[in-house]
Amino acid sequence: MISRILHATDFAGDAARFILDHARKAIAERGLFRLGLTGGRSPRAIHTALVELAGDLPWKKVQLTFGDERCVAPDHEDSNYRVAKESLIAPSGIPEGNVFRMRGEIDPETAAKEYEAMLHAFASRLGEKHYVHDLLLLGLGEDGHTASLFPGSPALEETVREVLPVIGPKPPPQRLSMTFPLINASQHILFLVPQADKREIAEAAIGGEASYPASRVHGQECTTWLLGS
Repeated sequence: MISRILHATDFAGDAARFILDHARKAIAERGLFRLGLTGGRSPRAIHTALVELAGDLPWKKVQLTFGDERCVAPDHEDSNYRVAKESLIAPSGIPEGNVFRMRGEIDPETAAKEYEAMLHAFASRLGEKHYVHDLLLLGLGEDGHTASLFPGSPALEETVREVLPVIGPKPPPQRLSMTFPLINASQHILFLVPQADKREIAEAAIGGEASYPASRVHGQECTTWLLGS
C-alpha cells in the first residue's frame, strides 16, 4: 500500500482533476466509477470544479456514496447529501438511482444497517466481500478524525460492521459513518486538506500518530494526501 503527498496550488481545481483522472480510468476499464464523497461545506468548491472541468464525462456511469452523514433530514442545512445535491448531483445530472444516500432522518441503527445492506447487495453482484470504491474522498479534523470516526469512539475498533451510528463532539452529534473495514477496502483514497493550519495534523497522521483515526486509513492501491498552501 502506497502513500503519497501532493501540494495544491489551485486546491479545488487540482482535486477535481485528480478525481476526473480516476473517473475516466475506471469508466474506461470497468464502465463504472464508484466515488465516495466526504462531508461538510468545504467540498462545494470541489464539486463545482468537477462539473466545470468534466467535459464529456458520462455522469450516468458515476455512482456516489457518502462516507458519513449527519442525522438530519436531507434538506437540512447540515446534511451532507444536501450539499452534494446542490453542488454536484443536480448540476451534473447524475441519475438519482446512482446516488446511495444515507438516510439521516430515520432511526440511526436502522439507517446504518440499511446502508450496509444496500452496499453489500451491490458488491455481492460483483463478487466482492466489501463494496469497493474506485476513489474515496476523506477530510481531516483538528483532532485527527476522518469521516465521523472520532478519537475514542468505539467505532474505531469495529472489524465487522461497515456502517455504524456514532456520536461526534460537534453538533449535530448523532452521525452515521463508514468504518475501517469499508473505508480500507477502497482502491484509492484521497484525503482533502485545504487548510494550511492542518498541515501538521496531516503530517502526523501520515507518520502514523496512533491517536489520530486518520492514521488508520490505507487504500488498497494508494492513499493520497492533497494539501493546500
